[in-house]
Amino acid sequence: MADFAQNGIIGTLHNLRNRSTEELESELVGFSQDTPMSLLLPCLYSELEGPAMGPIVEELAKIPYLSEIIIGLDRANETQFQSARRFFEKLPQNHKVLWNDGTRLRHVDAALQSEGLAPTEAGKGRNVWYCLGYFLASGKSKAVALHDCDILTYDRSMPARLLYPLAHPSFHYQFCKGYYYRAANGKLNGRVYRLLVIPLLSALKQILGRNEYLDYMSSFRYSLAGEFSMRSEVVSSLRFPSDWGLEIGTLSEMYRNCNLHRICQVDIADSYDHKHQPVSEENRTGGLHRMAHDISKALFRKLSVEGVVITADMLRTLKACYYRTALDLVDHYNNDAVMSGLVLDRHHEEATVELFSRVVLAAGSEFLSRPDESPFIHNWSRVLSAVPDVFDRILGAVEADNA
Repeated sequence: MADFAQNGIIGTLHNLRNRSTEELESELVGFSQDTPMSLLLPCLYSELEGPAMGPIVEELAKIPYLSEIIIGLDRANETQFQSARRFFEKLPQNHKVLWNDGTRLRHVDAALQSEGLAPTEAGKGRNVWYCLGYFLASGKSKAVALHDCDILTYDRSMPARLLYPLAHPSFHYQFCKGYYYRAANGKLNGRVYRLLVIPLLSALKQILGRNEYLDYMSSFRYSLAGEFSMRSEVVSSLRFPSDWGLEIGTLSEMYRNCNLHRICQVDIADSYDHKHQPVSEENRTGGLHRMAHDISKALFRKLSVEGVVITADMLRTLKACYYRTALDLVDHYNNDAVMSGLVLDRHHEEATVELFSRVVLAAGSEFLSRPDESPFIHNWSRVLSAVPDVFDRILGAVEADNA
């Protein structure tokens, strides 16, 4: 996205195509003397057998400025864990594999469960949470970046562009969100962001009027991107949902914890492709159906915290407003795709909007019926207060597993 517009309430750092990855990395090597940097990779064992992870590791092996790489490994037995260790041996950087299903880390988890502090739901959120705990425990770095492990269009410029805004000594950012556009194999992708998040935020603005939180969320060019980075000082206070609301919840936490001038987004890729979720129209527990439900609830929850009164009447109005706004956007997406030589199934797009309109109402109704529900994982500051030696336990478990 080689434009130069600053039309939100956070800073946008563009890729104006004037600097190579090697030039950025050379500067990052210098910056790393004062700001050591880590990379976090939350993955499933099955992703090590997929087409993306091998090329990702080959690219990561070329990076000269990272102090450590933290790999969070889910759904792996002991044989698979040892295979994963061999898989990542080619990384020259200091690296550790967190075997989340291993006995030692399960013992740590059980201790936190007994205090009511451990994540209750398996998934990416839990994986990221434990990896961030290890990041804080190791104390090797002052900044950490995170990206998904199924990126088919990966190159090492992604972590460079994610970390540069945090490491540059005169920028003073605490949090950076990556963005890109989603298209692959001649098709326009990114359905949940295009067909749910953008029109839902627009509809909420129409109903609620001026709202800084909604302006903030609307400033992000791809709020559902799984790529972001942050300074170590904000990690310990971070709470986020363990469900599909992870990305929205993380942005909401940064809104709560950071001055807006300390938050930015950065263009990290000309194109981006990874595995795609099915719509799962009849199954609300999976695919885009579940994702849209969790994201909608995350937005309702945050608006309620900000003092917005959500009622059944408001939700019915919101559903109608969202539906009309989203259908209008489908016109623009169709025209954009045609002009760019991409394929867009207009019937499928409008059917997805119809599903999402029902999901918005269902998620809002569930929020009203369960106001005490809290999907957030506790932040590490609270965990450390309740279990003062938790970092020693995590370090001991990970070191023993990797010995």
